Amino acid sequence: MLNFALVGCGRIAKRHSELLGDSQIEGARLAAVCDNVLDRAKAIGERFSVPFYADMDEMMTAENIDVVVVLTESGKHAEHVINLAKYGKDLMVEKPMALTLDDADLMISECDKYNCRLFVVKQNRFNVPIVKLREAVEQQRFGKMVLGTIRVRWCRPQAYYDQDSWRGTWAQDGGVLTNQASHHIDLLEWMMGDVESVFAKSTTALVNIEAEDTAVVTVKFKNGALGIIEATTAARPKDLEGSISILGETGTVEVGGFAVNQMKTWSFIEKQAGDDEVLEKYSVNPPSVYGFGHQAYYEHVVDCIKNDAAQLVDGLVGRKSLELISAIYESIETGKEVFLRFKAENCRLGGK
Repeated sequence: MLNFALVGCGRIAKRHSELLGDSQIEGARLAAVCDNVLDRAKAIGERFSVPFYADMDEMMTAENIDVVVVLTESGKHAEHVINLAKYGKDLMVEKPMALTLDDADLMISECDKYNCRLFVVKQNRFNVPIVKLREAVEQQRFGKMVLGTIRVRWCRPQAYYDQDSWRGTWAQDGGVLTNQASHHIDLLEWMMGDVESVFAKSTTALVNIEAEDTAVVTVKFKNGALGIIEATTAARPKDLEGSISILGETGTVEVGGFAVNQMKTWSFIEKQAGDDEVLEKYSVNPPSVYGFGHQAYYEHVVDCIKNDAAQLVDGLVGRKSLELISAIYESIETGKEVFLRFKAENCRLGGK
């Protein structure tokens, strides 16, 4: 049985603590929780009858922990992972892994130094229709890739950002691109391949925050395909969709729903056995606002640790989508097309 500890007991910790604390993950249990606001840690600790702490070093010294899950605000991910790496325990970190590429590189090097695995949470890769879409990509059923599009049309009112002082700030959070749409951006790059360049525009339309609540991005992939990223938390009065569409010379797939959880289009020139059943079989209602895949992601982590299986999203993979998001912000600030493998000079994300 692997002992998991949570560092950070805010909004997202509810999902993580329920999976571990309610024994929904075979081979894993919740062993301890920590938050610098002790009352937050106490609430989760008492609910699941596990020790709770206000200091992560005290927790790591006192408890027998195998895996630490970092769920603090985005701008603290790097600091906390780097501090925890010295204990030599495997680490999970919620998205985004960091806010700057320098921090991401340091996280990777520290985990390598202390021989601990670094897992970056990208749970939507495990959504049932996304797994099926990836299968089609790997089988090259699309032929030449033409166009990939993601749409994140969600509702986050001012009250959401007012929950914590760090939300929507450049130093600790970023906007819709870094927070809500980072999963979808990861999926787009995973399906379409490496990015050559981006050109982006953004605005802060309906809320009072430093960063953007709405952005549009055009993407050019190295394989010649184009892409569109549409992301907003200004949908009103409620969430509308989180979706991805992939178009190629020999097929089209659209995964929609609230959280890329519903297969809406599955159409290929060359049909295969089972294609007619895909729309019915490969959709699932997400159990929470965070989508379907956290349970599957935890099962993947347990498999990697117990059986030395290959990691789907390690630090290097997590860094890749962060580089793309950083390039998008660079384009927003400069008003220019930005080519990947760049040095960020104007991107405000992670700035103090």
